[in-house]
Amino acid sequence: MVAEHIARDRTSVELFAGGGGLAMGVERAGFRPLLFNEFAKYACETLRANIAKRRKADETHDPSTGDEAPLVIPAPGDDIPLVEGDVQGLDMAYLNGRVDVLAGGPPCQPFSLGGVAKGDEDKRNMFPQMFRAVRQMQPKAVICENVRGLLRPSFKPYFDYILRELEFPFVERVPGSSWQEHDEALKAAKERGDVAADKRYDVVMTPVNAADYGVPQIRNRIIIVAFRADLAVDLDTFRKMLTPQYSEAALFRSILNGEYWERHKKVPKHVRDRVTAGIPKNIPLDNGTKPWRTLRDAIEGIDVEGIKLPPLPPISWKKLDRVDYDPDGLRYHVGWPGARIYAGHTPNEYDRPAKTVKAGVHGVPGGESVMLTDDREPDPQSPTGFRYKHRYMTVRETARVMTFPDKWQLAGPRGEQMRQLGNAVPVLLGEVFAKAVASALDDAESRA
Repeated sequence: MVAEHIARDRTSVELFAGGGGLAMGVERAGFRPLLFNEFAKYACETLRANIAKRRKADETHDPSTGDEAPLVIPAPGDDIPLVEGDVQGLDMAYLNGRVDVLAGGPPCQPFSLGGVAKGDEDKRNMFPQMFRAVRQMQPKAVICENVRGLLRPSFKPYFDYILRELEFPFVERVPGSSWQEHDEALKAAKERGDVAADKRYDVVMTPVNAADYGVPQIRNRIIIVAFRADLAVDLDTFRKMLTPQYSEAALFRSILNGEYWERHKKVPKHVRDRVTAGIPKNIPLDNGTKPWRTLRDAIEGIDVEGIKLPPLPPISWKKLDRVDYDPDGLRYHVGWPGARIYAGHTPNEYDRPAKTVKAGVHGVPGGESVMLTDDREPDPQSPTGFRYKHRYMTVRETARVMTFPDKWQLAGPRGEQMRQLGNAVPVLLGEVFAKAVASALDDAESRA
């Protein structure tokens, strides 16, 4: 039985913060951020524009000695410090015992199969820095997001090693040793069972599709959550809290029974007929789940916990010219020319969740940021005599399918804005997992 949520001053630290998706989700779940760290220039500018304050030189160094002065833990209501630059130079020991959740999506660059087999690891892999942060802070919980590719069979031995290292972060790797040698030391520590409970973690790894959690986007990722073992968190109850609440089957049924079209009354009949005709005949049970949210839901305004967003204004076909005609109104909702559809580059459809947002100027390859619209034009080669017109999604539309609020500012040119969105954790997905972590901690602490 999960304890009723108790108001506490829960705290968090965000490493590899990027454009702020996971950070915002964690904060919405009730965690007060104490520190952000990010390396990329434009992502840092985005964080400063929305939720953080850059550490100035005179705040990070003692002018009398030139030595680096310790960071200060912000009080409720204070500006949140953003340390820009390489996490490897960041000392977080001052936060020991003060952090409920350490969150972040550490970059894990692809490893060649031969390289992993030989123990040769890409220096851009930042998981070791996440484990160093755990040792310095000893947070109550850790939340990591990463790509589903880590689960591929060829990578499994190394990924299992990553999970074991998070389980035993204080069993440190001997300098110069291979990851295989360190993995054997981790396995031996687990077999001995002699690592103190406050120096080890209980790890839960969950493959997710963001659409199953209310995000209007197909986005397959893994979320790794770890709880400090001395807290004795009920992991079975925690896993149940992560049960998906949305499904494709429920979306299909809502289209067929008309509930979906009740939300979207202005959709032309030819669009409704086309979408309905594409529903498979055999729909699996939806087990009481809610319908997946769609790209149309995002653009027309998603109802999230009673908050209704206004519909985004239409983009004129005459103004796909990169010009913002309303700079004082809705930002980043700008038409862009040159969208194409071809084999392997198929578009998003309004009445499905969006395709995975990727970190590229236009989301290529795969047509991830090209979308079919309800508008059509004559096409004598089409069986219907018409074809549907397509265009690039705007940055604001893309932000909506990542569940960022419309007020969220994005730094840099379009390409950098799209890169930040493609690298981010959808805000709603981060919030779902962070709320489950908060409830699990509440439950554990109420039983302590």
